[in-house]
Amino acid sequence: MKRVPLHEVKNDLSRLLRRAENEDIVITRHGKPAGLLVGFKSEDDWFDYRLENDPRFLERVATARRSLRAGKGVKLEDVK
Repeated sequence: MKRVPLHEVKNDLSRLLRRAENEDIVITRHGKPAGLLVGFKSEDDWFDYRLENDPRFLERVATARRSLRAGKGVKLEDVK
């Protein structure tokens, strides 16, 4: 993960955004982390990111896991 000062981001956003396709970039202000620049190589990457960070989706996953632990649900092997 690369650290870049805010003034550098302001001056060279296009280059840093391309670089962020391969690694997250921590934006610093006065030497301290202030933000994160995340790039996407494709629209699928953007969709995956949104899904992985959607609180509603994460809650549905947690609910499903709790249900499975409680003995409810169907095992994948039984689905045909």
